Amino acid sequence: MTEILPVSPESVKLAAELIRKGEVVAFPTETVYGLGADAGNPDAIARIFAAKGRPQDNPLIAHIWDVSMLPGVISGELPEWARVLADRFWPGPLTMILPKGEKVCLDCTAQLDSVGVRLPGNEWARELIRLSGVPIAAPSANTSGRPSPTTAQHVYDDMKGRIPLILDGGSANVGVESTVIDARTFPVRILRPGGITKEMIFGALGDVEVDAGVTRPLGKDEVARSPGMKYRHYAPRGSLTIVEGEAGTAARKITELYDGFEGEKRIFAMEGHLSMYGGRETVSLGKDKREAAQKLFALLREMDDLGVKAIFSEAVDENDIGLAVMNRMGRAAAFNIIKV
Repeated sequence: MTEILPVSPESVKLAAELIRKGEVVAFPTETVYGLGADAGNPDAIARIFAAKGRPQDNPLIAHIWDVSMLPGVISGELPEWARVLADRFWPGPLTMILPKGEKVCLDCTAQLDSVGVRLPGNEWARELIRLSGVPIAAPSANTSGRPSPTTAQHVYDDMKGRIPLILDGGSANVGVESTVIDARTFPVRILRPGGITKEMIFGALGDVEVDAGVTRPLGKDEVARSPGMKYRHYAPRGSLTIVEGEAGTAARKITELYDGFEGEKRIFAMEGHLSMYGGRETVSLGKDKREAAQKLFALLREMDDLGVKAIFSEAVDENDIGLAVMNRMGRAAAFNIIKV
């Protein structure tokens, strides 16, 4: 049985008790809902992988409630550049990969000697970690490969009967998972884009690199250093095709593909472009890229509920949070991107 409880001091205390007992609970963060367990307990970590059906060579992120919790979660001191980022962006949607400390088990990091660490912006998430007294490993609370959950109902749809408790904190306001950077060396390298953008990191440090794996799938022999790099992620049950190009040219190609498909289908487009598609079944990605990030996963799940077999989507430009949107859409489409 899986129970959903609104976040409150009482429900968070109950969730913390479950964490201490080695159980797995789902909880809200500002990015997406997380599936949390004690990052130092191999049995608890195994329960996360079992609930998600997640490949065990895909590392998990360890969440802390305050920077005072870092000793033992990481080994050694924060590098100077990482301190700058922590001061600027924590609490918030930024994960930094650093040398692993003894308080995080190797099963959490997929046997790597590094660990991704995040101090979440959601106050209930931080309170859960504080009351638990341990770093909490927490991938997104969906079954592996599915669109990440941005509401408690999304979690329930995937996790009913798999975990004892879901804390309901309403809709996530960022909508895509945290930015992951390798902060062990300078310049830092973005492995997964998110709400803390390349431009924001550059503004803080004066330099930043973007890993090639952000915009392509990893090869079969490449090691995933961050969640969300290696496998097809975020995927709807139907097909997703992305068309990249000038708005009018892209709209013509999308219209051609849509008209040639027999079956339940939709067009994803930015709000200002919907009129280009003439009466066809369209769905607004939002008025801007920030809104597209907030809505994307929920829209993909909605298409599944409607039995949509094919989605034809505009690309968004990769500036600012657009890089995160295109990273998630690309993986959801298995990088089926047509450039026109």
